[in-house]
Amino acid sequence: MTEVSSLTGRLLVATPALADPNFDRAVVLLLDHDEEGSLGVVLNRPTPVDVADILEGWGDLAGTPGVVFQGGPVSLDSALGVAVIPGDEGLSPVSRRRAVKGEPIGFRRVHGAIGLVDLETPPELLASALGSLRIFAGYSGWGPGQLEDELGEGAWYVVESEPGDVSSPDPEQLWRAVLRRQRSELAMVATYPDDPSLN
Repeated sequence: MTEVSSLTGRLLVATPALADPNFDRAVVLLLDHDEEGSLGVVLNRPTPVDVADILEGWGDLAGTPGVVFQGGPVSLDSALGVAVIPGDEGLSPVSRRRAVKGEPIGFRRVHGAIGLVDLETPPELLASALGSLRIFAGYSGWGPGQLEDELGEGAWYVVESEPGDVSSPDPEQLWRAVLRRQRSELAMVATYPDDPSLN
């Protein structure tokens, strides 16, 4: 099997051609990507459910909007917490490795300042450490080679993530915002109409 170059921490941005309704205009943060498959969460699918209504104590730590997001079509009855540790965005890889030793209990760094939060941890133990937190119901998953096939078919653009993507206060506009900040022809894709038949 050929070695898979890890895309962990990058964003998958759905191309206008992607036909799967689960991922129409989706922005997916990849939390894990290796030869065994890929796992990520859709950053721009807020639900009407308040975090405080389903996870006691976590509502006050959730960013705006303080709702649960649909992370993808897999395991919708499970919850994932993704957070950013403030001040870690500009750390060099060496400094980041040193900082790992001092990470808060219940936080596992995934990429840069972004990490997973163990929702079994009492929220008060993490409250002072987290800069922003999003709760996701379910996740997006791909088996070995499946994501690579979709990339080969042109279903996704792969771009760098920024810590602010996790906590965007206007998640419905994240697809356009991420494309707009690209320094290539991808910036033009941000102007693609919602319904090309009306063009």
